[in-house]
Amino acid sequence: MIRRVREDIRTVFERDPAAKSVWEVMTCYPGLQAIWMYRLAHRFWCWRLFWLGRFTMHLARWFTGIEIHPGASIGRRFFIDHGMGVVIGETTEIGDDVTLYHGVTLGGTTWKKHKRHPTLEDGVIVGAGAKILGPIVVGAHSRIGANSVLLREVPAHSTVVGIPGNIVTKSSSEGEKGKINLDHHLMPDPVADAIRHMLTMIDDVNARIDAHHRNDTMDAEEAVLHQEMEKEHQKVEKFLGGGGI
Repeated sequence: MIRRVREDIRTVFERDPAAKSVWEVMTCYPGLQAIWMYRLAHRFWCWRLFWLGRFTMHLARWFTGIEIHPGASIGRRFFIDHGMGVVIGETTEIGDDVTLYHGVTLGGTTWKKHKRHPTLEDGVIVGAGAKILGPIVVGAHSRIGANSVLLREVPAHSTVVGIPGNIVTKSSSEGEKGKINLDHHLMPDPVADAIRHMLTMIDDVNARIDAHHRNDTMDAEEAVLHQEMEKEHQKVEKFLGGGGI
């Protein structure tokens, strides 16, 4: 028991550079407090003391803002950063070295009393506000982007963004010296990539038309048209880069 507590505290220091002292971590980290109360409640649940398990986590939610069902299965070195608004359903299964940020929901999609919540394999990182719904499996070392809504299974080492969530790339989430890669903000933008691809296709069509009708010299009107097109492309790139219109 003491060994597991020390491991939990060490996990906080490894994944949160804001942690300053053991006393601060023990008293000011609601994610850690919720996990400790969950372990007690889960033991009650396994002993079939269902009300006591639920009441323990009801108190935990009141103190921490984190709701974990005592029937959920959670592995080692689990870390909830900030934690407010996190909801973990009854049949959720979480592997080792998983990280959740605030506002994450691991929810169910049916009224039937069977496996209805997600399974997160080892090393998964779920960004703030993401929703993972249904009895789907998120493969090991995958990253779920902030505010994504994931409704289907994801293979290992995947990066998912969007609503509904789509796989946009595959890579290892292990950082330097085998540590978990917490750069969950470095996500590609599939919508911007699709728009850029369409612009490239349009430019290619325009180039083919110009080549078919081209004279020996480009007249002034055509030159002005190309300059206007270039300006519009720059506006689109500015918008896709987050600079507005």
